[in-house]
Amino acid sequence: MESRPAARKRPEIASYPAVAGRPVHRAREARLAGERTETAPRAEIDASWERVLRSGIDPEQPPGSRLLDTDEIEHRRRGTALGEVMPLLREGLATIADASQQIMVVTDTEGRVLWRQGHPAVMRRAEDICLEEGAAWTESAAGTNAIGTALATRTPVRVHSAEHFIRALHDWTCAAAPVRDPRDGRLMGIVDISGPASTFHPATLALVGSVAALAEGELRSRHLVAIERLRSVAAPILCRLGGRALVVDTHGRLAAVIGMPPVDRLPLPKSLEPGTVWLASLGMCRVEPLPGGWLVQIAEGLHERPPRRVVLDLSRERELAVHVAGPLGSWTRRLSPRHAELLYALALHPQGRTAAELAGDVFGDVTRTVTVRAEISRMRRHLAEVLAHRPYRFRQGVEVDVVHPEVPADLLPRSAAPVVLGARRRTGTV
Repeated sequence: MESRPAARKRPEIASYPAVAGRPVHRAREARLAGERTETAPRAEIDASWERVLRSGIDPEQPPGSRLLDTDEIEHRRRGTALGEVMPLLREGLATIADASQQIMVVTDTEGRVLWRQGHPAVMRRAEDICLEEGAAWTESAAGTNAIGTALATRTPVRVHSAEHFIRALHDWTCAAAPVRDPRDGRLMGIVDISGPASTFHPATLALVGSVAALAEGELRSRHLVAIERLRSVAAPILCRLGGRALVVDTHGRLAAVIGMPPVDRLPLPKSLEPGTVWLASLGMCRVEPLPGGWLVQIAEGLHERPPRRVVLDLSRERELAVHVAGPLGSWTRRLSPRHAELLYALALHPQGRTAAELAGDVFGDVTRTVTVRAEISRMRRHLAEVLAHRPYRFRQGVEVDVVHPEVPADLLPRSAAPVVLGARRRTGTV
């Protein structure tokens, strides 16, 4: 049999700018023309180019996306634990980025920029390529780039100069690494350093990866502290209960258990609410909220709990509070003026309010639904046992009382919310 010479593997282009620039540029131009060159880009860049070519992105069109509005950005920031480690990221990356004429960028899992910080001149220059808060930097939005490619591959990646698919990015260099939630391993977002191509340094990717690992370690430590705190809350509750029960955090991680073997993690529905619920691994259960988690009781032999009672105390401007009496005891939570306005509106409308109606009640603008949803979401982290949604309302069976100030004009005196102004008007104080 005639033997054939082994196919010669195309050499990959080195990743350093002095060596990589022109060969990468030629490889990119050939790829756009449907051809191949003798030298190939690095494997991760080659794979990214293939994905981006299939998506139909115009390589001559500068990056651009519809920016998220400020309320949506704030909502996303509050919805991710990345905000908890921003001080660490700023200390570990932003200061270095500033000194090296680069910027630090942090995105969510959709590639939306939530935070950026660094050298002021580079921050301004980044706006020319839409690298600003609220912009999308997935591969489908901005072609091959460190943020989008790290999202696609779930691995750290560096993209330099002509390795970017879009020509307008050839003057840039960037390195990014994913940050995962240590509680369940899920991707939380991307941390990135970007700057002019002249600021390239081969150690940048290692730096970004190390800081991402430090952020994950910080989140792990915080999680352990939170679990220990939840365990201290759960201990006296479980002592009073009979039967089988366990206490888990909001991700289903076990804090305490009684009457049954322990589990590492209890799978929870995405929209878990207090009450009776079917859990695949346990069957019918009774779920009650706890600060930072849930009490889950196996339903067998479980007796019905008495109705809950809520007292919305608006009698003193500086001590706004909500008092909740539940089956496991009573507790009080201080309220911000905004949350007091929202709860007051719900107390006046027991049938419930849509997000648009609440926006009208509080802001006089029915279009501010994003802000309303964000604030209600924040409140439901602590008041889930008494607040329902679709529409927003106090749950059925919850007795709601409002404690007003002795002088009607003192009802949330700094508030301009229509629902509050209407209440003052009805008492003749406006």
